[in-house]
Amino acid sequence: MALTIRERVRCFLLVLVPRLFLALFRLVSPGTKRPKHLPPIRNPLLTLSAVQLAEKIRRREVSTCFMYPVLSFRFSFAIQEAARADKLIEEENGGEEVLRNRFPLLGVPLSVKESFALQGMPNSGGLKSRGKVLASVDAPPVALLKRAGAIPLGVTNTSELCMWMESSNYLYGITSNPYDLERMCGGSSGGEGSIIGGGASVIGIGSDIGGSIRMPCFFNGIFGHKPSKDVVSNDGQFPSCTGLQNDYSGSGPMCRYAEDLLPLLKIMAGPTADQLSISEEVDLKKLRFFTVVDDGGSPLTSPVDNQLIQAQKMVAARLEADLGVTVKEVSFPQLKYSFQIWDTFLALPDKDGQPPQPFVELMADGGSVWPFWELIKRIFGRSEHTVAAIGLALMGSSHSSKPSQFILKQMEELQKEMEDLLGTDGVLLYPSHPLLAPKHHHPLFTPYNIGYTGILNILGMPVTQCPLGLSKERLPLGVQVVAGKLQDHLPLAVALYLEKAFGGWVDPGMA
Repeated sequence: MALTIRERVRCFLLVLVPRLFLALFRLVSPGTKRPKHLPPIRNPLLTLSAVQLAEKIRRREVSTCFMYPVLSFRFSFAIQEAARADKLIEEENGGEEVLRNRFPLLGVPLSVKESFALQGMPNSGGLKSRGKVLASVDAPPVALLKRAGAIPLGVTNTSELCMWMESSNYLYGITSNPYDLERMCGGSSGGEGSIIGGGASVIGIGSDIGGSIRMPCFFNGIFGHKPSKDVVSNDGQFPSCTGLQNDYSGSGPMCRYAEDLLPLLKIMAGPTADQLSISEEVDLKKLRFFTVVDDGGSPLTSPVDNQLIQAQKMVAARLEADLGVTVKEVSFPQLKYSFQIWDTFLALPDKDGQPPQPFVELMADGGSVWPFWELIKRIFGRSEHTVAAIGLALMGSSHSSKPSQFILKQMEELQKEMEDLLGTDGVLLYPSHPLLAPKHHHPLFTPYNIGYTGILNILGMPVTQCPLGLSKERLPLGVQVVAGKLQDHLPLAVALYLEKAFGGWVDPGMA
């Protein structure tokens, strides 16, 4: 079975058109300027992990009220909650252990992706027409984090309708990368990646249907985890998942320190954490390690940056030297079709035959939107929608009503081969993205690079994004660590090892 002639022509156009526009973009864009990044972090409390910070708060070594001198967005609520936390610590007679069990995140600052409902805060999903919409309740994972004692600072920027690789919209504007303000922070959880990577928040929550946790974590030099399917609730978000999308979306933690990943995941999962072996000790020496260096050379995606290739090779070499394991290089020919697989499966109907809500309907927000007309308006600066959103609407209208049998077959084969390889004790290294953090708007010309993360959503496997130091341009390096379904504890354990081996997060101001 092979691609039909129509599918081959579409693939050819998918390759040709973005490359032509990318060449034009490079021709007219200004030359490289001296990188501008954030200044060094001055408040030492912001260089602590959530685990360490919560411990200091419980021991009364620091007041939670002291931690919010520059907060403006949710200032009054946060101060009240911080005061209540201090009072709770003062009145607790059971000591630190009781507080640790009841409120493991007591007083820890938390930022929340704006697409999650946080009571009283905006919940627009970056859509300008929803600029006045406020959440009336908390999304389930947000509520669980608050119940554990975390104090939300506010909500952070996303791409328009959370379906793009750059966090930019006409409601809040564009968010930059703390390591180089001329570069993107990723999407759609880009605001979270930027604020945590820049040291202005300790922990955060993101969602991921194609890499929306992992790409921002990679570009901003922090840790992030996309859990196994159905472990953390996806309820309470805008836009919500329709069709089969809930099967491929995952809500998970974002943080600067690997030791925060497991406790955050455990809290966010609530009772479903029992599906995972979260408390199980992992002996890395007993795991089987594999590495895949790229997607096999898809014509749609960019070649993997050599610095990322070398970083992944260093990880493999370090694992072998430190643990005495063998890291076997493998390949999957089906990965060449990662974008097509991701694009096809997101458009599939649910078990009742209901297709996902068309993107153009989400843009319309109860009204009506004509993508071609919006494109013309955008040229003259009159549209309320980003070029990326308009492009997605146009692409959606070109989808075939019948999925490609060839692509379905590729996914079926890949799923079986990957699951057979990893089992319950296998770990796979895979590039986080083919490029280092690109300049603003660059993904408009390389949209298919999302295949490197999106394919793992469709496979339903847990993935942890791990930072690996900085490139020669002083931009974050990283790698995805993948395991079999419900084996989330394995990549989380590898993340702890990689942090010790490669240093983890680097203060952008010191880069």
